[in-house]
Amino acid sequence: MEKIESVQNPHIKQWLKLKTKKGRQQQQAYLLDGWHLVKEALRAQIDLQIILVTAEFKYQAEFEELKSAPIKTIEVSAAIAKRLSENPAPQGIFAIAAISRKPLNIPAQISGGWLLLDSVQDPGNIGTMVRTADAAGFAGVVFGEKTADLFQPKVVRAMQGSQFHIKLFKGRLVDWITRFKQQQIPVFGTQVSPQAVSYRQIKAQANLALIMGNEGNGMTDQLLEMTDRNLYIPILGQAESLNVAVAAGILMFYLHRVD
Repeated sequence: MEKIESVQNPHIKQWLKLKTKKGRQQQQAYLLDGWHLVKEALRAQIDLQIILVTAEFKYQAEFEELKSAPIKTIEVSAAIAKRLSENPAPQGIFAIAAISRKPLNIPAQISGGWLLLDSVQDPGNIGTMVRTADAAGFAGVVFGEKTADLFQPKVVRAMQGSQFHIKLFKGRLVDWITRFKQQQIPVFGTQVSPQAVSYRQIKAQANLALIMGNEGNGMTDQLLEMTDRNLYIPILGQAESLNVAVAAGILMFYLHRVD
């Protein structure tokens, strides 16, 4: 197995650039950090270009069982692992995953539940919502133009492998809403206002789109005007508001019916 021990190695310098959006765009790749993410990517047969492991990696036997022969594996030093990882205690395994160059257009036919993220910025919130969409049986999640990059390391880590179980898209939410309406799929927004209705007034359905807005400002006015209904969650106690990911979880499990 090839070994790299120096953090000054040119390959390592290139892979460190994957922490930046510019680096990911130039290399058309992103970094997976940790055994859980790498394991889920292997199981989902994601296009992995290279796998990096340290000599101290604990799950070598399980890794060898899952790894397909064509994936190049390089042993790296503990010092390199610390530089690559944002985890204070790296697990000792990384993968360089390819970003598809093929544009992901809006599907011609849409079905199931879809979560649309309008200018959501916090990686933890995004990861929680993607994982919850996965758990609630949603078909996919659409990252709007001003939502954090889905390949950002903190976002990738927060999604915990659910990104390999459901469809993820980036795109203009206006275009997606238009397509939902063309196919008579209801689009629900989220808003705290007298014009909104309680989510409990809506019946669960197999096909729907749910939009969650920015943590501080909510949904944009343009999108609020395009929805079929805008919903709110009644707060029974003294809390001023709900975290956007918590609210999304309540709404996804309540609104989506799995036939």
